[in-house]
Amino acid sequence: MTEPRRLFDCIEWHLERTPLDVMLAGKENGKWKTYSTQDVSNIVSDIAAGLVALGAGPNDMTVEGRDKIAIIAKNRPEWLMVDLAVQKIGAILTPVYPTISVSELEFVLKDAAVKFVFVNDEELYLKVLSLKDKLPSLQQIFTIEHVANATYWKDIATHATDESRVRVKEIADQIKESDVATILYTSGTTGTPKGVMLMHSNILSNIIAGLPCFPPGENMRALSFLPLNHIFEKMCSYLYLFKGTSIYYAESLDTIGENLKEVKPHLFTTVPRLLEKVYDRIMAKGSELTGIKKKLFFWAHGLAEKFEINQNQGFWYNFQLSLANKLIFNKWREGLGNELKCIITGGAACQVRLIRIFTAAKIIVMEGYGLTETSPVISVNRFDEEGRKFGTTGPVLEGNEVKIAEDGEVLTKGPHVMLGYYKRPDLTAEAIVDGWFHTGDIGMIVDNKFVKITDRKKELFKTSGGKYVAPLTVENKLKESPFIEQVMVVGPERKFVGGLIVPAFPALRDWCKQHNVPATTNEEIIKNEKVISMYKDVVERFNKYLNHVEQVKKFELLPNEWGIDTGEMTPKLSMKRKVITEKYKDAIERIYASA
Repeated sequence: MTEPRRLFDCIEWHLERTPLDVMLAGKENGKWKTYSTQDVSNIVSDIAAGLVALGAGPNDMTVEGRDKIAIIAKNRPEWLMVDLAVQKIGAILTPVYPTISVSELEFVLKDAAVKFVFVNDEELYLKVLSLKDKLPSLQQIFTIEHVANATYWKDIATHATDESRVRVKEIADQIKESDVATILYTSGTTGTPKGVMLMHSNILSNIIAGLPCFPPGENMRALSFLPLNHIFEKMCSYLYLFKGTSIYYAESLDTIGENLKEVKPHLFTTVPRLLEKVYDRIMAKGSELTGIKKKLFFWAHGLAEKFEINQNQGFWYNFQLSLANKLIFNKWREGLGNELKCIITGGAACQVRLIRIFTAAKIIVMEGYGLTETSPVISVNRFDEEGRKFGTTGPVLEGNEVKIAEDGEVLTKGPHVMLGYYKRPDLTAEAIVDGWFHTGDIGMIVDNKFVKITDRKKELFKTSGGKYVAPLTVENKLKESPFIEQVMVVGPERKFVGGLIVPAFPALRDWCKQHNVPATTNEEIIKNEKVISMYKDVVERFNKYLNHVEQVKKFELLPNEWGIDTGEMTPKLSMKRKVITEKYKDAIERIYASA
């Protein structure tokens, strides 16, 4: 093979060059089960031939005509194997978040006219089964784990015949770069999900342009825990496979710490929310230290806060920082497995302060920017220092174009832009004008090189005084406080900006102990006058960094963290502002009651 043209070419690409002993790995019964390139190739071929024998395929080769196959599962080696098998038979994979509501699941499976569904376990099997009567297109449900009275996914291979194997090869040979590889339904923060059609060429353009941005080297290991049905993790997974990087799947978000120590990855992708949690855990441990150890910890942290990229900060600062790296930050790196070359973050804006501190501690954070519709990367900070700038999402990826519209919206054009929204030419025409995709984000180009995103166009709001407020800027500033876990700025058409604040309860409980405040239930703690007064001081301290109109004048403390299960966060951990506004409308009214 000269150059890969389709995502599934990654298998042949490696078999011809350097097959991996570990291409994919997942935990089974507490032990790592590994799959070599050859193992993956064999399983994918068997499943593909079985699916063809069961009647799945490309039909008339049009997007509408191709069979749609859904997968609803956690990250695991089988996920990618199903994806590769579906691609090879010219069908279209439609991945679904395991946390999806039943009504949204029904919409997606109906809209895509899904023929087969792969599910992770019994719970998801029963979720899909409960909808079967409402889904005329759905023929069969396969389970990745053994479930009573259900078809185990590997049993598909028993249907394979010599004829179906030949047919798979014939179909695979016909698949072009311009064929749709997947339809991803964006969970979105509003409205019904939209099916984003991404071609092989879209995702491959991102992979080929992305490879030089990553750290050089062979035989690397990646840990995967962001949902694979999000294009960010899926694209990076294929980038790893083309690069020859072994992928290890974390058991769950709760076991990441343990899995990092076992796998000792060289890189992983994350979203800022998880990076914030890693940082908070490090700071909590630092606060527990005593005496000279505690002094050294916060001395090192103070140095890291002053770190600048691409500039020499002088002998004395450099000497102190190298000492801090030997004495303190080496423990941080140990906690992340001790072999980490970089962390790639996307999906939402990351606090600049965090990136600065981690970079000073020799943990390189490469923040990027993009959308499902752009496969996803538009721009990314590079592993090489010259290609990184704090507070930006890096230079535009090679082959992509970016321009800023008159109203500040970021527009992009290139091979990364989707084919369109499935069965929605009206929405496609709105989003892509003269080849330029309208991102809905407000941004600028810094130093003629780096993309900087300042807010979501739809999230900008005007106060009743007619002043514009960019909530993201305010929220990211307030989240720098160790006492604030989550925050949402409110205030459209109101006299001033207010805030809904979810305290960082572990830090708050420690504070309560030190200040003789009874640490009872969350609900009682946030009503305590001393606690409210402390949060007023915190907000005031950060208001100094904001212009007058952005400053949070009043706030309400909330007793529970927002989550995916409770409906306030999307699966990639972005806030659903509409949901939060509706859910906490009484708290918002209290903010403005006496105004």
